[in-house]
Amino acid sequence: MVKAVQIKQAGGPEVMEYTDVEVGKPGAGEVRIRHTAIGLNFIDIYTRSGLYPVPMPNCIGREGAGVVVEVGPKVKGFKKGDRVAYCGSAPGAYAEERVLPAAILLKVPNGVSDKQAAAMMLKGMTTEYLIRRTHKCKKGDIVLFHAAAGGVGLLFGQWAKAIGVKAIGTVSSPEKAAIAKKHGYAWVIDYSKEDVVAKVKEITKGKGVPVVYDGVGKDTWDISLKCLAPLGTLASFGNASGPVPPVAPAVLGGNLSAFLTRPSLGAYTSTRKDLEGSAKALFKMVKGGKIKITIDQTYALKDAAQAHRDLESRKTTGQTVLIP
Repeated sequence: MVKAVQIKQAGGPEVMEYTDVEVGKPGAGEVRIRHTAIGLNFIDIYTRSGLYPVPMPNCIGREGAGVVVEVGPKVKGFKKGDRVAYCGSAPGAYAEERVLPAAILLKVPNGVSDKQAAAMMLKGMTTEYLIRRTHKCKKGDIVLFHAAAGGVGLLFGQWAKAIGVKAIGTVSSPEKAAIAKKHGYAWVIDYSKEDVVAKVKEITKGKGVPVVYDGVGKDTWDISLKCLAPLGTLASFGNASGPVPPVAPAVLGGNLSAFLTRPSLGAYTSTRKDLEGSAKALFKMVKGGKIKITIDQTYALKDAAQAHRDLESRKTTGQTVLIP
């Protein structure tokens, strides 16, 4: 038996139980790992709340780092004692140990700590596909990113600056504005005090931006559309404020002729080649010092419910990990 945070029904943080669970032996193509750090992500809240339904009972969480403790039959490339990390798996990371398919695991290179690996895989590979593939940003581009002081936002700002992209970030407070500015954003808009659309139009001399990265959802949908340049792309990759209501295709039309995409990490890393390529690009940026992974908050695994409360109330910034 190992300790884990389990939910038996969808709901608020109060449905999370710190309890004992059984972890079986790894089968063919599987390994058992002991977590040393677990990443906290907004998708965990979507799982817990029922927005993304899962079978019950369930140990939520989709990202972690740790050490291989047992290898099942027909596993190649991994052995007991290897440091590994993963993200985007079926829920189950909020546990001391778990069994996973070897196909989703990545070896953690020297120079990257377990806490960093646990905190950066999902957010970092999300940043990779957004900036390199959803819209291939190039030097000199001016782009808009909502929630710039969040986990993906702080990585995006650094990556953008490193490749010569000028990013506009939106935040909810002066404190978060300062954090975003330190992480590479060329301009930061405090939407509690400033008109985001007007400011973006001012920065772009009325043109709008070629791409808006929107992980906020309902609250920023209209703003995002109004900030786009003609033929621009709205990458709606999250629902932090709630899901966007049904959209009529006509709202993308007229003189705007915008493109709308709902990208996901699962789709962008659906093959082993794409998974390894995304991780390789991320590790290169981190090891090269172009992206710094700092752990901004740490909670004990047993306090995961409080971590969820703090994340939902926007009290956290950057990267947060749970420690078993």
